[in-house]
Amino acid sequence: MSEEKLQQIEQEIRQIKEELMGIGQIRPGSLTLQYKDPKEKKGPYYQISYTQKMRSRTQYVRSDWVEEIRHQIDVYRHFKKLIERWIELTIEHSQLKMKHSKHGESNS
Repeated sequence: MSEEKLQQIEQEIRQIKEELMGIGQIRPGSLTLQYKDPKEKKGPYYQISYTQKMRSRTQYVRSDWVEEIRHQIDVYRHFKKLIERWIELTIEHSQLKMKHSKHGESNS
């Protein structure tokens, strides 16, 4: 096992944790432009669709909130990527430590 590799993993995990501490408002879902009359493309409005606690939800979004909601969705996507990376790293870290432990026992 490479102690250096473990330290690299631990450092990346620390960086992820620091970045997560700075994340502001997040919002899952997708924001779409809809029309009250789709054929004529009249009456445009925005809606956000998302799933929470295994239930699909849709909400109307006022036009003055569109940019804020887009930003929250982008931050949420970044949040999810950070969490996935953290999980990957902790699995790799655990596997390295278990592998080292097995080798240590056989060398005793």
